[in-house]
Amino acid sequence: MNQTISGQQFESAYGAYSSAVFRLAMVYLGRRADAEDTAQEVFLRLLYRAPAFADGEHEKRWLLQVTANLCRDQLRGFWRRRVTGLEDALPAAPTEELEALGAVLSLPEKYKLPIHLYYYEGYSVAEVAEILKLSQSAVKMRLKRGRELLKLELEGAI
Repeated sequence: MNQTISGQQFESAYGAYSSAVFRLAMVYLGRRADAEDTAQEVFLRLLYRAPAFADGEHEKRWLLQVTANLCRDQLRGFWRRRVTGLEDALPAAPTEELEALGAVLSLPEKYKLPIHLYYYEGYSVAEVAEILKLSQSAVKMRLKRGRELLKLELEGAI
């Protein structure tokens, strides 16, 4: 059952999870403006359509699942295929991290999303499977193949 949450609950959730929602949207969409729009829509849905959450981890999983669903919808949209955008600069970080992040972002979507959720967000294989609506064996295989592609990419850069 959907409920409306209080302003204090909303501020708490936004403070705790906005960066994770934004990062996932950036991994999916690749453009800062699109990721910001998606994050805004996710938190509007939290404000007006949130189910009752058992705990903070359940709330975070719900937010990331909504983010993934909205990003998939946006990628399927007509306008998305017709728009070309400027490349976003990666955030300031040590060179090694930028190379690794750039390599992750260059992976095909089916590999970069599980890698991002598993390594950057710290979810288990079962939780990644739930968020992406895949089987656990599919997530394990995508993680394995994604790591292999990353290894080839990063070894080639050396």
